[in-house]
Amino acid sequence: MEGGNSPSLQLQQLPLATAAVSVQPHTDSFSYKENLIGALLAIFGHLVSSIALNLQKYSHIRLAGSKDPRAYFKTKTWWSGLFLLVLGELGVFSSYAFAPLSLIVPLSAVSVVASAIIGIIFIKEKWKPKEFLRRYVLSFVGCGLAVVGTYLLVTFGPNSHEKMTAENITRHLVSWPFLLYMLVEIIVFCLLLYFYKERNANYIVIILLLVALLGSMTVVTVKAVAGMILVSIQGALQLDSPIFYIMLVCMIATAIYQATFLAQASQLYDSAQISSIGYILSTTAAISAGATFYLDFMGEDVLHICMFALGCLVAFLGVFLITRNRKKPVPFEPYISMDAMPGMQNMHDKGIAVQPDLKASFSYGALENNDSMPEIYTPATLPIVQEQHGSKGVSAPPYRVLEHSKKE
Repeated sequence: MEGGNSPSLQLQQLPLATAAVSVQPHTDSFSYKENLIGALLAIFGHLVSSIALNLQKYSHIRLAGSKDPRAYFKTKTWWSGLFLLVLGELGVFSSYAFAPLSLIVPLSAVSVVASAIIGIIFIKEKWKPKEFLRRYVLSFVGCGLAVVGTYLLVTFGPNSHEKMTAENITRHLVSWPFLLYMLVEIIVFCLLLYFYKERNANYIVIILLLVALLGSMTVVTVKAVAGMILVSIQGALQLDSPIFYIMLVCMIATAIYQATFLAQASQLYDSAQISSIGYILSTTAAISAGATFYLDFMGEDVLHICMFALGCLVAFLGVFLITRNRKKPVPFEPYISMDAMPGMQNMHDKGIAVQPDLKASFSYGALENNDSMPEIYTPATLPIVQEQHGSKGVSAPPYRVLEHSKKE
């Protein structure tokens, strides 16, 4: 009896064993191949997007420096940049379908490195050979550190792969780690939004933290949408599931609000600070969301996790050094000081103000009610009086208007 029942017991336990193996991260060579495909797509996408943005910037600069009356959207350079930008964003979007989220997000440092190299090579600035190392040594060191960090990220990145089916995404969406993470994120987001809107705390860290929290939800939904599209292309249709459209709406909404906060930050702070601080905060928040929602680091050993964290830190330092060496824009001057112009007479020595005075009254320069000025500066009023003949005891007028007769 026992010998006859043992095969049936083994057959009943086999599906459970295979089910348990299916949730474990893949360790075969194909999973590393998927990681490589996703990383190459992300690097290609960020590189092409950086070239596209510089092309569009070059188009604007060229039109501003010439007498061409055409608008920027009527030039071939601008449209070429737009085409490359769409191509690059498609490459980044498709990379989320192959590699884990925590691997793809830090690779955005490639765009910072590409922009720095393009700015050094193709922007023709006047500099002396002695000033080259002093001006660009931090940029070259930052580029080197960013490349080393990217290599560590690709080599020691998480190796967990899972089919992005509607059932798997729904299971992750209602799991208690992600629900707890969402609760904490919503509380932090509401507190930051309160201080930003009600208390006028326009600090760059607060604004970019709002961007990072929204961006973490954006990349989570992007991976879900891209993964479901890839599974549908492979044969198992997932586009008829409601969870696909829920993720699609969340992706569009969070991306729009993220762009809104980024536009507000760009009006208050320098783009170099936004690039460095935003990259660090957004990458940290996105990796945390990916590790909580998709369980990217499930089954990874301590060595791989530590080397991946080291790669992130090296990439953070490289981006910080690159953006720190950028030239700050010169603020706009509302008027030109007359003292700074060569050949102009200095009028401030006589006490006469030339530039506009910032007073309560609406006045500009000499067009001011100067009641307190000495009497010598006030214009004299000369009354016009006609001479009256035959009158006595009348004081002589300031001047006379003589009427000449025809005989004279």
